[in-house]
Amino acid sequence: MKLPEFFKDNFRSLMEDSEYQAFKESFDKTRYYGLRVNTLKIQPAEFLSFMERGFEAIPWAPGFYYPEGESFGKFPAYHAGLYYIQEPSAMMPAQALLPKPGEKVLDLCAAPGGKTTHLGSHMQNKGLLVTNDINPKRVKALVKNVELAGLTNTFVTNETPQKLQTIYPGFFDKILLDVPCSGEGMFRKDRDAIQSYTRYKTAECVLLQREIMAAAYDMLKPGGAMVYSTCTFNPEENERNIEFLIKNYDLQVERLESIGGFEPSRGHWTESQDPSLNGGLRLWPHRAKGEGHFVCRLIKNGIKPGNGASAPITAYTSKEAEEASQAFFRFAGENIRGAENGVYHLRGHSLYRLPPFMDQLPPVKWEKAGLYLGEYQKGRFEPSQSLAMSYKADCFMKVIRFNREDHNIIRYLKGETLFAPGEKGYQLVCMEDYPLGWAKLDAGTLKNLYPKGWRMS
Repeated sequence: MKLPEFFKDNFRSLMEDSEYQAFKESFDKTRYYGLRVNTLKIQPAEFLSFMERGFEAIPWAPGFYYPEGESFGKFPAYHAGLYYIQEPSAMMPAQALLPKPGEKVLDLCAAPGGKTTHLGSHMQNKGLLVTNDINPKRVKALVKNVELAGLTNTFVTNETPQKLQTIYPGFFDKILLDVPCSGEGMFRKDRDAIQSYTRYKTAECVLLQREIMAAAYDMLKPGGAMVYSTCTFNPEENERNIEFLIKNYDLQVERLESIGGFEPSRGHWTESQDPSLNGGLRLWPHRAKGEGHFVCRLIKNGIKPGNGASAPITAYTSKEAEEASQAFFRFAGENIRGAENGVYHLRGHSLYRLPPFMDQLPPVKWEKAGLYLGEYQKGRFEPSQSLAMSYKADCFMKVIRFNREDHNIIRYLKGETLFAPGEKGYQLVCMEDYPLGWAKLDAGTLKNLYPKGWRMS
């Protein structure tokens, strides 16, 4: 691979010659491919059994390497939300943040959703996960991946960090900052990344990264944890940014343990050479199975206040929301075993059950608030794909199960009409015990309700 000369000069000056040669040669080697198991729906051992495959485990996350050339986005198990296709080293940031059920968590630069869905699996749909991206087009992909994963506690926003800063001062227990960066770590994965890389890109990124850091710091509770990560190699965006943070904010580095080829960050590449700056992690493609990544966990000094209880009440943000909710409850009474308590909100014709710790919508641009239940029009409720993906099959009363080898699964995912016996009305279509979506049964004919934008080609 032809690398920019200024890039090579930089690392030639930073590294010993033997390491520099190994580093440079790694760009001509095969990249690694990974998938992360969605533990909200299936555990890694069960996943291997279900797929009837053997994979090498990724040491730092519930995921596996898979061979180059396989299209794992075309397997029905992907459409069931059982896994997310993700570069292996990109699984470390959410794993390092390690949010707990019931916490308030922010993923500030979230699209397309790999890290959000990983955070959500740790939280088990308990607590509040605010997931934001400034790019409106990328937010659409984020929403789809949140729905595919079956997350119900997310608030998906499309705002600047500075806007969120005014809404959520001192609010979050944990924040993930996977910041925009120069992308040097992705050169092997994405050859086009080299074309957009310039001598001045790092300096531009550092300014943006520090703006994002300042907003995140204000939103973090005292005693809260923040993980800063990039997919680049250079110390300006990594160790030297962390040095800037601990010098200018009331933060300290919490050491992360090396695992699976991740190595300690290189504090000797900073001006201060503070030993705490060795407490982050780096993945180098010449030393471990993955692309370039940097991860550092920071703690805001102080004592963290509790979150308080998120009371399990049923409430409505408007009379119209209450009316729509009654239609949903009637639908649930015939189709779902128990509708959960929560605050219900109607936007246009779309009904949502807000996530915990939200009893109203803040003044921000948002795409999804908690669980999108479905559409309410003219007194009728139509369930959403999100609702189908957010519960286990045994929570539904009317279910059509196809064996994983049944050709009807592919036909359903392509949007074709199917035929099956059963009770008239909405039916949940499953691949064995894993929901895929809705169909409507009438006289043995299943009208396919799988969303057009999700269908297999």
